[in-house]
Amino acid sequence: MISRLARLPAGRRTKWLVLTAWVVLLMAGGALGGKLQGVTQNNADAYLPGSAEATRVIKLQDKVRQEDSMLAVVSYERRSGITPQDRANAQAAAAKAGELPHAGQVVGPLTSKDGQAMQVFLPFTGDGGVVLPAIDDLRDIVEHGRPAGLDVHVTGPGGSLSDLVRVFSSIDGPLLLVTLAVVIIMLLLTYRSPFLWLVPVVCAGAAYTLSQGVVYLLAEAGLTVSGQSTGILAVLVFGAATDYALLIIARYREELHRHEDKHAAMAVALRRAGPAVLASGATVTIGLLCLLIAELNSTSGLGPVGAAGIVCALAAMTTMLPALLVALPRGVFWPVAPRYDAEYADAPEQEHGVWARVARFVSVRPRVVWVGTALLLGVLAVGLTSLRTGPISNAGQFVGTPDSIVGERAIARHFPAGTGSPAIVIGPDTPGLHDAVAGTRGVAEVGKPVKGGGYAQYEATLTDAPDSQAARATVDRLRATVHPLGGKVGGTTAINLDTQRAARHDNKAIIPVVLAVVLVILILLLRAVVAPLLLMLTVVLSFAASLGVCGLVFTHLFGFEGADSGFPLTIFIFLVALGVDYNIFLMTRVREESQRLGTRRGVLRGLTVTGGVITSAGLVLAATFGALATLPLTGTVEMAFAVAFGVLLDTLIVRSLLVPALAYDLGARVWWPSGLAAAGRGESEPRVHEPVG
Repeated sequence: MISRLARLPAGRRTKWLVLTAWVVLLMAGGALGGKLQGVTQNNADAYLPGSAEATRVIKLQDKVRQEDSMLAVVSYERRSGITPQDRANAQAAAAKAGELPHAGQVVGPLTSKDGQAMQVFLPFTGDGGVVLPAIDDLRDIVEHGRPAGLDVHVTGPGGSLSDLVRVFSSIDGPLLLVTLAVVIIMLLLTYRSPFLWLVPVVCAGAAYTLSQGVVYLLAEAGLTVSGQSTGILAVLVFGAATDYALLIIARYREELHRHEDKHAAMAVALRRAGPAVLASGATVTIGLLCLLIAELNSTSGLGPVGAAGIVCALAAMTTMLPALLVALPRGVFWPVAPRYDAEYADAPEQEHGVWARVARFVSVRPRVVWVGTALLLGVLAVGLTSLRTGPISNAGQFVGTPDSIVGERAIARHFPAGTGSPAIVIGPDTPGLHDAVAGTRGVAEVGKPVKGGGYAQYEATLTDAPDSQAARATVDRLRATVHPLGGKVGGTTAINLDTQRAARHDNKAIIPVVLAVVLVILILLLRAVVAPLLLMLTVVLSFAASLGVCGLVFTHLFGFEGADSGFPLTIFIFLVALGVDYNIFLMTRVREESQRLGTRRGVLRGLTVTGGVITSAGLVLAATFGALATLPLTGTVEMAFAVAFGVLLDTLIVRSLLVPALAYDLGARVWWPSGLAAAGRGESEPRVHEPVG
């Protein structure tokens, strides 16, 4: 089947059919992808599981109010004391803000007991599409004519969401440019050719355009697509597509030495590299699709989005890329164009390069190498004790300090800490519900009810900051109190609490499934059991080491508050699915070489001829994910570091030393129970001065 598929993009006539098909796909994908931004969701219920209590409260609020509502809070602060001019300015701004479209009843300005601060409450009705622009207008109003020395900020749930959406809405353009620049630079350094780099970049761009169209269709079909998912899509597509391109181009260059006809060279390259590329793509795709069983909407939505990107990248690099390469002359590799050599056999020039020396180093004392590298990874994994995962405060979500966070801190200095982000309690319209809420420890005050549809809604101001552990404990006490009365508790604190609990569930449910799926793929690809088990153990050890380093770096170098509860799962998916790629690329070539050279010689030969291209692929993927660090969100910076470091660890240590040393030490037994294991019994070790080809 692989042979037949390889003939399509490599054929003299069929290559043009492939390229024509891609032109049609890109026209359709571009038209659909342009609408993607309009269907992304960044509101709270887009992230929460549908079964969460906070989600049910959001839906019940529709019955009470008949429409969505979001509260914005304007904070005023003057440390020397609020002046009459300050109060007059706040009153004028409140009156003008109340005239904004979708604005509800304004409350305030309310002055703090110490006389140093004021706050104004302004609810907005409608969905995010109309509320968020109104909050931007509110910021303009309160800034206009502000007296000197008076600090004014817009905070509350509306202000926080506005700052968060502003970051996500700016992801696609700048992040895409940074990602593209990183890929181009890495390809120029890899190929040292003024022409060749353009071919994989064009194909990666085509894959990204098509993937945007596919994701738009998924969103239209009901999939939750967040701004974070679309940002990761760009990084994932360009990173994975470039990896596949590097592998295919390297094999094509090798076959051009053996075949005078470039079409024949490409057909052989696809036939030999194709299984590894397809297995790699399948591993990442199926691993991402395992996220569909997640409770969190944001996590389950990321799975199909990422899988669509990988499938499009895989399709582009196994069809469009080969067709373009054979449509171009050998001169595209200039200044080092591969020439046909009838005597060419095994690229002997590579036997004296860096990776030949690494292979000889592994062969001298393989057991010392794999034990030493395993111990190194184990030591790095000790840093897991420093990794803090769990609920993150609002301030902890941002690398900087946006307007809403400054305002939140100002309010906390002068008013009850929970002001502006109350717990929302909804239940049957009975007198006992109010008394139950007011009597709960941790509740500072309860506002007047809003009634409708047989329900009553109360806003309970908490005594503690809404993102604190104490506030989350109050939410649990509230729930225990009102559940017997038919009530439910939501609001910002409850949303964060339910999100973290769902994330912990997802960690436990999905990680074992992904491990099992990847193991099955490896068994089918390598037609063995021992080698796949060893590869899985090395990948898991590498993952633990990466998290350990993250714990040390996040805490002691970056000074971050911690990582979200969903962080381990997201990083696990990327590192295991992407990290195993490099082992797939290595071990499929080792298996190919072992069939003619024996296992130990095959290990050395496989490491020698794939070392350069796999290292380049790892560097490109690490640099591409590193582009996420340009976003001012703690979560994306943490993801950027974790994936980049983990990929480099897999590329430079696990794939280069640990896996080859283990395979060399075990010899043919690594292929048990396949026929290669039996055929290799009693094979001798190559002497270290012998060439490995």
